[in-house]
Amino acid sequence: MSPATGAVTDALRELHSRYAGVGEGELADYIPELALADPGAFGLALISMDGHRYSTGDAGAPFTIQSVSKPFVYALALSLLGLDEVSRWVNAEPSGEAFNAISLERSTGRPANAMVNAGAIVTTALIPDTPVAPRFGRILDCLSRFAGRRLDVDEEVYASEAATGDRNRALAYLIRSTGPLPVDPVAAVETYFRQCSVRVTALDLAAMAATLAHGGVNPLTGDRVVAEPVAAQVLAVMATCGMYDASGDWLLRVGLPAKSGVSGGLIAAGPARFGLAAYSPLLDRTGTSVRGHLAIGMLSERLGLHLMYNPALAGSTVTLVTTAGDLPGGPETGGERAGHSGVAVAAAQGALDFTAAERVLYALDEAGKGRTGAVVLDLVRVTDIDTVARAMLRSGLARLAADGRRTAVADPDGRLREPGEEAGATRSFASREEAVARCTATASE
Repeated sequence: MSPATGAVTDALRELHSRYAGVGEGELADYIPELALADPGAFGLALISMDGHRYSTGDAGAPFTIQSVSKPFVYALALSLLGLDEVSRWVNAEPSGEAFNAISLERSTGRPANAMVNAGAIVTTALIPDTPVAPRFGRILDCLSRFAGRRLDVDEEVYASEAATGDRNRALAYLIRSTGPLPVDPVAAVETYFRQCSVRVTALDLAAMAATLAHGGVNPLTGDRVVAEPVAAQVLAVMATCGMYDASGDWLLRVGLPAKSGVSGGLIAAGPARFGLAAYSPLLDRTGTSVRGHLAIGMLSERLGLHLMYNPALAGSTVTLVTTAGDLPGGPETGGERAGHSGVAVAAAQGALDFTAAERVLYALDEAGKGRTGAVVLDLVRVTDIDTVARAMLRSGLARLAADGRRTAVADPDGRLREPGEEAGATRSFASREEAVARCTATASE
């Protein structure tokens, strides 16, 4: 773990420690294989738009994707057929009902949305099936591209689902009886069972959520998985329907597009900011991970991640990562500038919130990578720092100092100071040049 960016990992670790002992909830025993999961398993993962990965606990433990697959297969259907055609078969209205309810439109028989089982079965059935590109092959390839690696199927879970999935079969036949199921019910449900049995980790799910948040581009691989309008459409349905009959309360309190699964997976996406995932198999009455719900909810509250808050503009935060010896201009002579080569500099601008602070911390680590000298954080062009970003940056600088680095901050407006803190309490200077000079002087003392 890098010293500065450890502040993000620390936030995940603290939440993991806080909620790991929560024993409420039940395993999904209606699928026998899922009832064998370790009830103590708990992992958290976050991936930024720059592809920075943070995780804690059992974030690398494998489990099956289950209903968390639904938004991504919906994205595939939208990509192949378009919104108007998909909407002929599947509506986009919140059902206010459980995930396995008979949520069908009275006049047309369309399922309420693609997040409930009825809608997901129809969405899966909409994926074209040809000898050259079989339906499930398309789905597995799509899920793999979202995750950034090749995924596979847990055959034991698939067999368990197929042996006990009579309600989903009944839903498929009921939909077919009203007209809007474009393929044979048996074929549709069997493909759906395999889709739900694809094996993932919390880190995979964080990458998948981050890809939606990044406008359809996987931030780890750079692969454009779906077009930006498709990603936006999927996030909209996740926001209104992804948590079933708890969707409204989730959006009100947590404020992030999300999707849960009965194996204990849970994803949330901050558009243009991050992808977040949790894994813990103890479920509440809505089929959502108890620990995952608590952790993501608290993280959103602490870090100001609610969708309705105004985030800093993406891409306008870190403006410079270099060494003082490479900076252009300035009064130093060549010899004096050469003495600055061990001073790393990272500069930021604009308003800093959680997302912006994460970028700055990563830049600090990159600027000082491979060096044991000094690090200067230049905040001269920063216009505002919220309380979350301030705490993260102070923590990151403290970690660098504890790691043996000399640190200084160019902070003429004192934005990094806590309210009421004396001006001399932080190692801050009026300009970048003064901060660099102080670090160089300290090295020679």
